[in-house]
Amino acid sequence: MGGPSHPEGDAPPRFGDDVHCPYCRHTDSRVVDSRTSDDGASIRRRRLCPACGRRFSTVETTSLSVVKRSGVVEPFSRDKVVSGVRKACQGRPVTDDSLALLAQAVEEAVRASGAAEIEAHDVGLAILGPLRELDEVAYLRFASVYQDFASLVDFEDAIAALRIDHADRPERASDARAGEAADTATDQPRD
Repeated sequence: MGGPSHPEGDAPPRFGDDVHCPYCRHTDSRVVDSRTSDDGASIRRRRLCPACGRRFSTVETTSLSVVKRSGVVEPFSRDKVVSGVRKACQGRPVTDDSLALLAQAVEEAVRASGAAEIEAHDVGLAILGPLRELDEVAYLRFASVYQDFASLVDFEDAIAALRIDHADRPERASDARAGEAADTATDQPRD
């Protein structure tokens, strides 16, 4: 019930029906080797074309769709995650590589749910954690829009939660103090 419908009744489409040989465009191929990627998110298949005898590779990934508030369903896109987070990071010391890693973490988190479709709201929730670790100011900016902060009290609550988090992490505080001590030591003249 509620699952995807297939044009040929209940039979799912067979993989390979639409795979064309990149050399001769023949529509059939034989799988000679399959390997799962390290993260388990994709399968690389080595194929042999019976028409021309050449080998080629395909990569299969599971599709992940995002259901927007309007009901529109679209494929999950790391680029959209980066684009949305980049706005919150404007003027902050955040690199493109950091944003790419954040988008990867978000995708891994939403894929871990095992669902083929995920609500846009859940994608936003998956962004908050990694963004908080990346840059707290950008996190507050994103959270203020995403969680619809209505007053200064909402900001104060979010900042209080960050302060509690800092207090609960003594290693972070001691690392910061050690860095400040090293900076102070290098500023003082030596005898």
